[in-house]
Amino acid sequence: MIAPIIKGLLLGIILSISVGPVIIAILKQSLTNGKSSGYAFVSGVSASDITLLIICNVFTQLFDVVLAHKTIIAVVGAAFLFAMGVHTLYFKKISLDNLNEENKKQMRRRDLVGVFVSGYLMNVLNPNVFLFWFAWTAAIGVSASESNNSILYKILAFGSCLLFVLISDLAKVVLAGILRPRLTEKTLIRVNRISGIIILIFSAVLFYGALTY
Repeated sequence: MIAPIIKGLLLGIILSISVGPVIIAILKQSLTNGKSSGYAFVSGVSASDITLLIICNVFTQLFDVVLAHKTIIAVVGAAFLFAMGVHTLYFKKISLDNLNEENKKQMRRRDLVGVFVSGYLMNVLNPNVFLFWFAWTAAIGVSASESNNSILYKILAFGSCLLFVLISDLAKVVLAGILRPRLTEKTLIRVNRISGIIILIFSAVLFYGALTY
């Protein structure tokens, strides 16, 4: 059963290196709010991936439903990204005091829950993520049907994929934590602005795609 693990790892590599709003948000959360916030965001993204994967495998008939409503999903996702981008660009307050207080001030539980939910929604409301998982569920399903144990095949393929993506996302949080003490307030503000602009660009692209579906 090496083949499903290899396919899963290749799929994980594709997901982990894909440049999107989720990667930017992981780095931003880690840089501005510390590792705990980054881990909470990553947990939300991973939970949404697991949710979508379960839906794709258990309720494959929902594929037609998603396709029929992908415009609505895209518009909602674009609106969510737009709101997050505007907040990041214009309302998010960054200070050097917050940058240096990771070990002095821990985020409250409700703050971490909010970060978790934002990670979950950012990922799950992206129709491209829906279509990505549906397409690969179908592709892996074909290969699994040709194996002696299709269930084990899927578990190994998707399990290795999700594990690789989770490890890579956690590595991003750790990397941001290493860079964090070396950042100045000016640099952090610049990173925050770039993050907001990139998220706004993705929201515009997603909205344009919704209009052209």
